[in-house]
Amino acid sequence: MLHPCETRLSARTRCAPCVGRPSRNDSHLKARKASDLKNQPGRRIRSSELAVLVFLSLCLSPFAHGQEPAVGFTRPPAAETVVLPKSVPDPIEPVNRVMWAFNKGLMTDAVKPTSKVYRFVVVKPVRTGIGNFGKNLTYPGRLINNLLQGKWSGARDESYRFVCNTTVGVGGFFDVGTKWKIPKSDADFGQTFGQWGWKPACFLMLPIFGPSNERDTIGLAADTAANPLIYIAPYKFVANDPLTYLGPYTYFTYAVMYNDLADSVDEYVRFSQAEMDPYSEIQYAWTFARANRVANFQVKGKQDKASLETLESVFFTFKDPEFPDRGKTRSVLIPATGRKLKFTFWLQPGKANVVYIVPGLGSHRLAEPSLALAELVYKNGFSAVCVSSPFNSEFMEHASTAAMPAYLPVDGHDLHVALTEIDHRLNTLYPDRVGNKALMGYSMGAFQSLFVAATEPTNQLPLIKFDRIVAINTPVRMAYGISKLDEFYRAPLNWPDAERADDIENTFLKVAALSKLSLTPRSSLPFSAIESKFLIGMTFRFMLRDIIYSSQRRNNEGVLQHRIRNFRRTPVYQEILKYSYQDYFEKFAIPYYQARGMASPAAETLEKAGDLRTYDAGLRANPDIRIIVNQNDFLLTDEDLAWLHATFAPEQLTVFAQGGHLGNLSNPTVQKAILAALTPMKPPQPKSE
Repeated sequence: MLHPCETRLSARTRCAPCVGRPSRNDSHLKARKASDLKNQPGRRIRSSELAVLVFLSLCLSPFAHGQEPAVGFTRPPAAETVVLPKSVPDPIEPVNRVMWAFNKGLMTDAVKPTSKVYRFVVVKPVRTGIGNFGKNLTYPGRLINNLLQGKWSGARDESYRFVCNTTVGVGGFFDVGTKWKIPKSDADFGQTFGQWGWKPACFLMLPIFGPSNERDTIGLAADTAANPLIYIAPYKFVANDPLTYLGPYTYFTYAVMYNDLADSVDEYVRFSQAEMDPYSEIQYAWTFARANRVANFQVKGKQDKASLETLESVFFTFKDPEFPDRGKTRSVLIPATGRKLKFTFWLQPGKANVVYIVPGLGSHRLAEPSLALAELVYKNGFSAVCVSSPFNSEFMEHASTAAMPAYLPVDGHDLHVALTEIDHRLNTLYPDRVGNKALMGYSMGAFQSLFVAATEPTNQLPLIKFDRIVAINTPVRMAYGISKLDEFYRAPLNWPDAERADDIENTFLKVAALSKLSLTPRSSLPFSAIESKFLIGMTFRFMLRDIIYSSQRRNNEGVLQHRIRNFRRTPVYQEILKYSYQDYFEKFAIPYYQARGMASPAAETLEKAGDLRTYDAGLRANPDIRIIVNQNDFLLTDEDLAWLHATFAPEQLTVFAQGGHLGNLSNPTVQKAILAALTPMKPPQPKSE
């Protein structure tokens, strides 16, 4: 349903058609076992987007809201009592973090560079066949564990698959079982031990194999013993000769592991680079990835269209898997901090206009939406440059002049300075390939980009001038946005006390199960209004955790009671997660700026500075601004939409009827609107003779 103001103000705005939602016949996902949902057609979600299972942090963006009157930095009356499910205990966290660093270095410095050569030499069909062959050889382990778990139909299906793949599939090189729709029933000893009642008590980060626990580690050893290859050798076993302990065919298992890693290592490395603390996210996600509970997919209660559409932003990703690696990463020295900030860019072979892309709240330059936008503009003739959000730890620790991102005039100016230095560097390195400049931001990045657009004429420093500013799904008022983020995080309080813990855990189990499915933008996600809002609120609560940790690591204000340590973060993380966005402003940001001379009342100063209406005159005076928003974006109230309509001319503002917040970016109609916002730019000036 459209907001009334669209009807009232349609004469002033180009309203785009409704996109990005499933049909009414698809409106509910029936309750069913996860095993029944494994082979639906469609594009599979990338593993890195859902590796941090319940966070969806690589694809969501900064704020959320409902249609209510605006509020400032005031504490809500309801106390927060949302208790997140506990992860597997991590008593040896420092050791695990060292092992994580080893794995990260191995993947980044060894597996990734060699896998490029391997993928070039061994084409995709052959790599797939090798993986299928290796999977087929481990059939005995799956058979044993299906029987031990009492999954008689699973044992039958795996036996059917083994016979078909071994015979018709030429030893398992071709997966004809899947083609013939014979169900899979993966099972291992870790799962069997879990079904028998073994609850893991210690998280482990294993070398090469990655996240595990004591139960699954013993299970891994049993799985290895069930591999028939270890019992095949062309020579006799000699007790005093270690070289005879393993047969040469055993090493084929490791070859298959490398073969499979060759196609996934790029996502692994990119995930490890894009998150401030990927270890903590994997550690928490592993709890639900290896849980023995089956998610209940029944939707209890009403669904919320806007928040469900927002979750669909997970489908907006780059199409060419090689595109991210074609970019180059360089760094520039930021004069005010004396530190170097990284940026990633893709330049056209010849001279072309350049699009600088600023992501949403807390997002990294390698976040999937940033890469997707970079690919979109690059394939349409533009060069692309990605930087991290001023609320991301990379930017905070290298380019921010303030320890606490919160004050838009400081954050926006720091961003403008960083973009200027990057532009200077590119012009120095590639003087004949850099044309006119556009600034494109989405979500919080759009909010900051509009500040840059409004203040360009008044800058005292010689900062970069942009020929076009494109703001995608921008908020209007920061104070309103953070109040709704906290409200969304408290959504589970609407569940009965006795059921709340189980309902929260079931929500996480749903996400874990969905990460294994093949979904499309037309799929209906099985979340109630409480669940979808909570997932959004929790996503940003974990972003807030990273913001507070990074800021206090640089400038400890003494608010946190636990020590800030790099190798044992769990205690301080648990403390930080108790702080809301309201707390962040009241207990961290406001005291920080008061101590640095901000006039009282600091809360009102921050709130006014974080309101785009404060910069109304500068925004009205800039004809190069283009804004794309969604009518049902919970970033925007009716009042905000009315202000956008009144401030920007019809050719500057595009409003889509639906899509939530960033939920329709994968839709071709929206992508055409984004490109249309760029195409009126002046062509790059030809090289002078």
